[in-house]
Amino acid sequence: MKKRFAIAMDVGGSHITSAVVDLNEMKVFKESLFKVSFDSNLPTNEVMDFWENAIRAVLEKPQLENLSGIAMAIPGPFDYEEGTCWIKDQDKYENFYGLNIKDLLRERFDFDQNLPIVFENDAKSFGKGEVYKNMENLPKNVMAVTLGTGLGACFIKKGKIVSTGHKVPPNGEIWNLSYKNGMAEDAVSLRALLSGYHNLSGIQINNGLDLYLLAVDGDQKAIQAFTEFGEDLAEIIIPWLKSFNVNMLVIGGKIANAGDLFLNVLRKKLEESGIEIELVISTDNETTALLGAASLLYEA
Repeated sequence: MKKRFAIAMDVGGSHITSAVVDLNEMKVFKESLFKVSFDSNLPTNEVMDFWENAIRAVLEKPQLENLSGIAMAIPGPFDYEEGTCWIKDQDKYENFYGLNIKDLLRERFDFDQNLPIVFENDAKSFGKGEVYKNMENLPKNVMAVTLGTGLGACFIKKGKIVSTGHKVPPNGEIWNLSYKNGMAEDAVSLRALLSGYHNLSGIQINNGLDLYLLAVDGDQKAIQAFTEFGEDLAEIIIPWLKSFNVNMLVIGGKIANAGDLFLNVLRKKLEESGIEIELVISTDNETTALLGAASLLYEA
């Protein structure tokens, strides 16, 4: 079998990470990782300079024997089929609205016009990456949830994203589901955690690490905020775990690093609901997203 390699990129609002992926074995060469931080609200040409550098740095890596395509994990709103950015009023990529990323990249590189350049949502890339880390996961029904500034999710069946049908929420997303007096993301996100602590204690904290340290040090209000976070997470996802007949639940995102403060609550709620499931906590979102994006080329 001919060996196939890709450049995978995880594109965020303040960073970009690139690496070589072996498409035959679905393996990220960690020694090829290149990461740079930047302000995505800079003029388009300046942002593209960072992207170009991230690609050229990987093109020079010895692990890249030949290039079968470029795969990018990128946040939305985005036309992932056509490669057009529709991000607006999100304090990132303000100058990219309506621009086609494929065209911008081809302007800077002498790529063959048939070279695939593919795009995947960042949350979906994370979920698919966790599946493709171990090929034994491919037959499973998987729900992946990312906990951070927002609430991301995706549903995966036999390695493929499922975003339609009655077994998953509209577009496979849970952040905007109705919950309590608002939507799910109002209850399960970083701002929800900080707001919860403020409501309990009257104290305003501006970052998650400080809240985590308070809880670890025994602050009962901080502990309660994380407990309520876990309860809300359970209430939001349990109906869809049942509906999609999920075998494996993957939880990632920065808040997953504080899992010792809310996962026991989640496990208890799952048990009370009669759900037996494989629970995977991922703290390697970056490499996972690269693998998930590259899976589009693996499947091609």
